[in-house]
Amino acid sequence: MLLRSIFRIFASFSPNIVMSPVAVIITVLGYILLLFVFARISSRKAGNAAFFTGNRRTPWYMAASAMIAAAMSGVTFISVPGSVAADAFSYMQMVMGFTVGQFIIAFVLVPTFYRLRVVSLYEYLDTRFGITSHRTGAWFFFISKMSGTALKVYIVCAVMQGLVFNHYGIPFWANAALTMTFVWLYTQRGGVKTLIWTDTLKTVCLVASLVLTIVYLMRGMGWSLANTAQQVAASPMSRIFFFDDPASGYYFWKMFSAGIVLLVAMTGLDQDMMQRNLSCATPRDSQKNIILTAFCQIFVILLFLVLGVLLYRYVESTGLPMPAKSDQVFAQVAVNGGLPLAVGVLFVIGLISSTYSSAGSALTALTTSFTVDILTATKHDNDQALTRTRRIVHIAMAACMAVVILGFEYCADDSVINLVYKVAGYTYGPILGMFVFGMSTRRRIKDRWMPLVAIAAPLLSGLLQYVARTHWHYQIGFELLIYNAAFTMLGMLLLTKKR
Repeated sequence: MLLRSIFRIFASFSPNIVMSPVAVIITVLGYILLLFVFARISSRKAGNAAFFTGNRRTPWYMAASAMIAAAMSGVTFISVPGSVAADAFSYMQMVMGFTVGQFIIAFVLVPTFYRLRVVSLYEYLDTRFGITSHRTGAWFFFISKMSGTALKVYIVCAVMQGLVFNHYGIPFWANAALTMTFVWLYTQRGGVKTLIWTDTLKTVCLVASLVLTIVYLMRGMGWSLANTAQQVAASPMSRIFFFDDPASGYYFWKMFSAGIVLLVAMTGLDQDMMQRNLSCATPRDSQKNIILTAFCQIFVILLFLVLGVLLYRYVESTGLPMPAKSDQVFAQVAVNGGLPLAVGVLFVIGLISSTYSSAGSALTALTTSFTVDILTATKHDNDQALTRTRRIVHIAMAACMAVVILGFEYCADDSVINLVYKVAGYTYGPILGMFVFGMSTRRRIKDRWMPLVAIAAPLLSGLLQYVARTHWHYQIGFELLIYNAAFTMLGMLLLTKKR
């Protein structure tokens, strides 16, 4: 009933109005205003404990709603629908692996982190191996999260540049700076406590915009729900399973295993994602949140892929020009496709909500990790000095991310969803290898040599990928992370101390 009422409100908008830059600006400012209201309410009496861990009082169902949103970035919103033309529904093979990975996080990692009462995940490496390993893990997280989040924010800034900023002659650097300024403002006080509330807002906006956009596309093509299901199922773009060619990057077992490892590395060993999970009061609450998130994620990503098929079918049926990049298909149809103005509004809301949530959570996690792991401020500073340090680091992280976004403006030439996982394959491998080695063995290592191993592992992985492609005609895809972690563990084995 609620969804039907919302649809009727949007349906009252004029059906053939192209979304103007002014309409985009009004939509964005309206969402940002709502975001700041949520941030203001949730950050009352928020100190360092609230910023870093949410005071460990978050109800599990609130954490679950926040995690659904956290898993869906602007990359998911734009790049996943656009990828179906080249990749079909092969992404669902990874999503199946994601589900297995969620269970590993819930029943292996969560009990360990709660037992140690860590603020940063990488404090485990200090306890297990030493301070050098601790800082090595933190620095690789810094590189991973900074580059991955900058890629996600970059694609949204690029879309907004075309929709608004180019119209007024505003350069891209001002676009990136303004975006990161807003992100810094709404996260500067509440940290994780604020993110739980704002991510819940994002979940509502994201899912509503996704469902309503699908409904409008069905109406635009004159399809019923049953007809839509038939058309999607009959499309070659809806193929899910690829068992025929083990050398292909789409081969099922490669993508499934990569999905497990990527989820464990990019969620379970990621300070950004786990800060929400560890904000629950008990390990059991955190586990319930993770399992619920796993099943919701399957449904939401499947909807994104269905949306992708509908977007391409709509472009074919209306004769719209096909964009140069697949990542631009959604924006092209939503804004210039002759659909109701509501579709453009929904697109902008979904895009902005996913971007601000992703960037805000990453900024909080980077601030936490840099303060706790690199500066070790929580061990030396009193509460007042810790607050001052944390605020300085928070500003520095926002500025650094804006600079990295500008860097991607000149070198991003692939589907961004692929770029994100390529970067993760190289940067999360050493982190995954260190944690797996620590949890699966009792060996101690020569801690001072850990940075050398962590740098060598991605280089060897890249060399293996090149040799496999050029000499064996074998394509190493997202499973590169597995080889990277294996090289890290092998190097750590060579560093083992004699008893």
